[in-house]
Amino acid sequence: MNPASGARSRERALLVQLRLSGRLEPEVLEELRLLAVSAGADVCGAILGSRQVPDAATFVGKGKAEEIREAVVRERADLVLVDHDLSPAQERNLEKITNCRVLDRTGLILDIFAQRAHSAEGKLQVELAQLEHLSTRLVRGWTHLGRQKGGIGLRGPGETQLETDRRLIRDRIKKLNERLEQVSVQRRSRRKARHRVPIPTASLVGYTNAGKSSLFNRLTSSAVYAADQLFATLDPTMRRIELPGKASVILGDTVGFIRHLPHDLVEAFKSTLEEVAEADLLLHVVDAANPERLEQIQQVNNVLAEIEAQSIPQLMVFNKIDLTGEAPRFERDGNGHISRVWVSARTGEGMDLLLQALADHFRRHRQRYRFCLPPEAGRLRAVLYERFDVIRETAPETGGWMLELALEPAQLAWLRQQSDFHESYQVPETESILAPTGS
Repeated sequence: MNPASGARSRERALLVQLRLSGRLEPEVLEELRLLAVSAGADVCGAILGSRQVPDAATFVGKGKAEEIREAVVRERADLVLVDHDLSPAQERNLEKITNCRVLDRTGLILDIFAQRAHSAEGKLQVELAQLEHLSTRLVRGWTHLGRQKGGIGLRGPGETQLETDRRLIRDRIKKLNERLEQVSVQRRSRRKARHRVPIPTASLVGYTNAGKSSLFNRLTSSAVYAADQLFATLDPTMRRIELPGKASVILGDTVGFIRHLPHDLVEAFKSTLEEVAEADLLLHVVDAANPERLEQIQQVNNVLAEIEAQSIPQLMVFNKIDLTGEAPRFERDGNGHISRVWVSARTGEGMDLLLQALADHFRRHRQRYRFCLPPEAGRLRAVLYERFDVIRETAPETGGWMLELALEPAQLAWLRQQSDFHESYQVPETESILAPTGS
């Protein structure tokens, strides 16, 4: 027996890309190639072209469809990947003309997500997005849903095969939505529990393959899967990191964004993306070596607007300076706050600057408070030293401790809720805004 006979052979994919307006952009074709490779295909060729408007029947037009058919035969392609969203009719018509399986951009991205999802929640989200997208593409059969073949006792009264399939899919989508709602409730409960401990949260966002997971691993000493491929990780991960000045932050890594991210995916991943929408700060990671970085920044901001996270403060992190030859550095905005940092997650250059920028952001919201603790409040004093930034301590003649702390509003609210804290401990009329650090 040939030992390689059991191995799964890689499909040969022919890429198709049209520009409906303007010129052909090599970077966009390269992204389609990376998507194909990430899905596990070998790219055997590409068909390019341009049209003023899509053809209603095939999207690409009759002449271009014939060109694709000839290329499929010549290159022995198993699959045609079209870098556009096709209607079910366009997809079917192209398959008939080319005698080859056709997949549009959304179907390709969904396939990659299906391979990358490992958690139970991620798998549910991907399946929901796939069903929403494929619910109009029933002609291929739904064997994984128990497709009925007809016959006595196998169909509902008056139902056609197509109606039966659609009913099965609707039922499955309903069940998936119910399970995802339960997951969303559990996620909100965990987030509420985190908020009970006054630690701010920061989420890594950015274009896919910008190096978010590598940066996350570097900052948290974790081992989240990171690779030079699109959508290497889907499942969100949260870790606590320590910042300069006795401060902490919960750092979250989540799915990367891409141009024309399928709306079904955004909808399905809303419970995951809630981690982004609920963050106190977004670390917008940018591939500094990518010539299309400005457009990628805009694409990320478009998705942030779609999930209503556009008003959350952002810290721009330009990654991969080891590929550009730039030195690690940061820039300040007009208010003197750090707004941009240049780092390399691969080499670790600039990590100290990034931590300083995080401390700078969260420290600017702190105020100074003084507390006079009696001798019997020793446990509370230990909690203050453990959790917060104690600026100084003095010993009053009456005994106990006089502590001066830098606290954020959420931290002060948490402190006031502790059973052994009394309002009389706080010394009034001593609050003042702290100056930004790092100057």
